Amino acid sequence: MKRIAIVTGASSGIGKEFFRSVCKREEQAQDKTDEIWVIARNAEKLQELQKETRIPVIPFPLDLSQTQSVAEIERALAQQQPFVKYLVCASGFGRFCGIADDERATLENMIDLNCRSIVGLTRTCMPYLGKNSLVILIASVAALQPIPYIATYAASKAFVLSYGRALNKELKKTCGARCLCVCPFWTKTAFFDRALAEQTVVKKYAVMYTPEQIVKRTWKDVKKKNRDVSICGAYTRGQALLVKLLPHRLVMRIWMRQQKL
Repeated sequence: MKRIAIVTGASSGIGKEFFRSVCKREEQAQDKTDEIWVIARNAEKLQELQKETRIPVIPFPLDLSQTQSVAEIERALAQQQPFVKYLVCASGFGRFCGIADDERATLENMIDLNCRSIVGLTRTCMPYLGKNSLVILIASVAALQPIPYIATYAASKAFVLSYGRALNKELKKTCGARCLCVCPFWTKTAFFDRALAEQTVVKKYAVMYTPEQIVKRTWKDVKKKNRDVSICGAYTRGQALLVKLLPHRLVMRIWMRQQKL
């Protein structure tokens, strides 16, 4: 049976770094992955990924916010009947502005990509997962609290975190696979190219990580079999603890003051 890895958002940022890390792991593995399926909108960038590995890279230039894109992956899986060793869902975007300052279509598209596509992909891949399969969902530290002026993005990532943790329990029980939710803080990627709207509200970044740091921490947490959430950095873990302890009214007030809103 063919063994594959699937990485969405593979053309840049955290998704691309996960692609590279999967390649390194698999090139050294005894039961190597036969193919890596990479998904993103930019076909040229996906094709360039083949230069980085000896493992065959199969590009799927798709916009996962569109329902027909997940259907195309479903057809490819049904045709090839592979074993999915890794599924990394790293596609997503956010906007740093008030709800009233953004277009309804943009906000709905964000939910489609950040939430609906993840449900669609994970459900589509479930028949092809098995013992030792690993699903990695990119959530965010924003998932841990309501954030005014990043409201839709934070809420969408809260969905991903809740969904992924529950999925982890179901996968362990049904097929022996595992789901790990990754919650990065600010990370230096092309995410900001789209997030910084004309009326952006974010003026202060408490800390900034790199995709390499996020991915390195994720693989460390993969070794901890009972862990279902990965959080990179002492500052991020400290904030994650505080937003659990403090009333969210106060957390939101602090955020507003921090960004001078």
